[in-house]
Amino acid sequence: METRRQLTLFVENETIEEIRAKFNPIQQALIAAHVTLCREDELKDLEKVVSNIQALKIDKPIEISFNKVIRFENGKGVLIPANENNNDFHNLRNAILISPRKHFPHITLMHPRNSTCTDSIFEEIKSYQLPTTLFFNRINLIEQIDGGKWKVLDEFTI
Repeated sequence: METRRQLTLFVENETIEEIRAKFNPIQQALIAAHVTLCREDELKDLEKVVSNIQALKIDKPIEISFNKVIRFENGKGVLIPANENNNDFHNLRNAILISPRKHFPHITLMHPRNSTCTDSIFEEIKSYQLPTTLFFNRINLIEQIDGGKWKVLDEFTI
């Protein structure tokens, strides 16, 4: 049995979910739109990570600014990359993890594992009015078992 755990910032945006439902319903059924905050290999000492989250002294939502959609994985996938200067995100990772590696936030619209983007689909996605900035006030600890649907194990308010 393979168990994966991650820290995630869930996105609350109807347009993003509409795109995912239309072009990547398999992935949408597994997990809601999100920005991964910490991947499973970064959560080896989960007790320490949770303790660090609970000790956070943040008095405003985490702000992440995004660029235009791009294709990735030989054009099969589509994501919204964050721009380079997202200090809130990087400062949050630094507060939660000890010596975190550089991780660039993004929102996956079409995951190449279970969808394939075409030129016409990409043009249609580019026509949507997508957010350029999102705010997050919750961190979720999520878990996936054997490739199934991700479940929320815990939620931390920022």
